[in-house]
Amino acid sequence: MKKNERSGWIITVALIIASGLSGCGSENGKTVSTDGSTSMEKVIGFLSEAYMNKNSDVKVTYNPTGSGSGIQAVSEGRCDIGLSSRHLKDEEKSKLKETTVAIDGIAVVVSPENPVSDLTIEEIAAIYTGEITNWKEIGGNDSPVVCIGREAASGTRDGFESVTGTSDKCKYSQELTSTGDVIQTVASNPNAVGYASLASVKDIVKTVSVEGVMPTEETILNGEYRIQRDFVLVTPKDKALSEESGKFFDFCMSSDADEFIVKAGAVPVAK
Repeated sequence: MKKNERSGWIITVALIIASGLSGCGSENGKTVSTDGSTSMEKVIGFLSEAYMNKNSDVKVTYNPTGSGSGIQAVSEGRCDIGLSSRHLKDEEKSKLKETTVAIDGIAVVVSPENPVSDLTIEEIAAIYTGEITNWKEIGGNDSPVVCIGREAASGTRDGFESVTGTSDKCKYSQELTSTGDVIQTVASNPNAVGYASLASVKDIVKTVSVEGVMPTEETILNGEYRIQRDFVLVTPKDKALSEESGKFFDFCMSSDADEFIVKAGAVPVAK
């Protein structure tokens, strides 16, 4: 799940550029605009690439703004499909509906220099709430713990804090706006710990096991790896998608999409 899928990243960059040029909204029936979760970057990149390969006259764009912004964009009609790594809140469900397209593990990552290789849920919670402040308390070096996390609107943060029971209790050293920023920051600091979508984790950081379980497709699907969340497609509740957006949505939810979701490092949902 850590393979360097170069072609996926190339198409993702192309999609971002196209998004910036054309804006979020769909201008014709052959354009599908998506907006939202940065954690879903690889998943939407692979799915879009596969769909456009089969439909050469269609352009799928992606605007990596974060889950909350993506939900707001589709609510305001500024894009066709929102991307979220958290479920809709009750107040959002009045106008929108959600469909789970994949399951993602939230990896707990440290610097490769850090000797700590396994943590319990309780230890992770204690680290992020400030009860554990030095790595030596959990078998690491005599060094201060530096907690890295996402901004308040992040779906990844919502999922992480929900599972670890740390909602509104975390004491972050830094709150960053993208998954990539978290990974880069942890990689550059031997005392840092962070969390990130497993689909986006690179070899520059070390993924620790949680209660003896590493995040893999199998352990995420069977629930053994506990820190996980859904990747969600968000669409209007009382307004039909355009013809092309509907076709792309159907492709994403079909069994034909499974291989591309796996290539992106996530786990397909049962069809």
